[in-house]
Amino acid sequence: MQWEGVYVAGTGVWLGEPEYARSALESGAYDAEQYAADEIVSVSVADESMAPPDMAVHAATTALKRSGVDASDVDLLIHSGIWFQGVEMWPAASYVAGHALGRGVPAFGLEQECNGGLGALEIAARQVAARPGTGAAVVTTADRFGAPLVRRWSSEPGFVYGDGATALLLSARGGFARLLSTATGADNSLEAVVRGPGLRPLPSGEPLDLLGRVGHYMRTHGGVREATERVAAVVNGVVDTVLADAGMARTDVDRVVALASGRSRLEWQLPQLLGIPVERSTWEFARTVGHLGAGDQIAGFNDLVERREVNPGDRVLFVGGGSGFSCTCAVVEILDVPRWESSRGGGR
Repeated sequence: MQWEGVYVAGTGVWLGEPEYARSALESGAYDAEQYAADEIVSVSVADESMAPPDMAVHAATTALKRSGVDASDVDLLIHSGIWFQGVEMWPAASYVAGHALGRGVPAFGLEQECNGGLGALEIAARQVAARPGTGAAVVTTADRFGAPLVRRWSSEPGFVYGDGATALLLSARGGFARLLSTATGADNSLEAVVRGPGLRPLPSGEPLDLLGRVGHYMRTHGGVREATERVAAVVNGVVDTVLADAGMARTDVDRVVALASGRSRLEWQLPQLLGIPVERSTWEFARTVGHLGAGDQIAGFNDLVERREVNPGDRVLFVGGGSGFSCTCAVVEILDVPRWESSRGGGR
């Protein structure tokens, strides 16, 4: 979908203290073979006192301040996370909106695993476009992957989980970047890859076992090759659509922000699948913070802007993907590079 009059006016990120991969290797938490393949340096780890919604409030407050938009002018907040948000059966999105924006801002949670942040961005863009010249919306993400329920260094090969929150504010009044296009695609049958043997009537309280679930799929479906090929087909189709709507080819992409995986998976995601060099990605940032659930793309984009690694006229491709399988992509064009101080707050 092409967009007119929808801008990125502010971003914000909250990250914890770094926990180093070498230390995890030495303690036995990180597999030596995976350590060599991933080339991860560190991941962000939040203090136990910091719950995901509070992280999101910090990130949203930063994005709002940077945008120059008044909180009373924000029409919508959409919050996403892939893990526990602090309380069962509780609207985390309302908490984030109430503390960062105000009691009257409509707030909704969006669950689509690691694609939640970009899926929310596309929905938020519709809200902003519906009020030309005045609309504004905020997207937030947040997760804290606490032991013992999540083994951040070994829950999923190729990903090391980091704690953190992100926020992005869209405005119809203007901003430092212009949203050119978004696109979403899906193959809902692929939810079976991470479902496991069946549905349960109640939460188990057991540690997350993604490897066991995927192993069940492999045993019952004869491997994951076909599933991988179908994932690739969805991603390629969405990338082709979003770039065509932006009037671009893959070679026109100046920078790309994708899921914050280890190096081996990143090589598959970008050079092999999309034909985009790793050097155009936010890999150097991602390998220091880990996989932030639904927030990788906003965090990577925020880092590009804070470090002033983009220039006016640059076009940035966001590539999402989440179990289910869904993929949302977006293209933004940089209009101006704000001189922001680092928002990597709380821990650093």
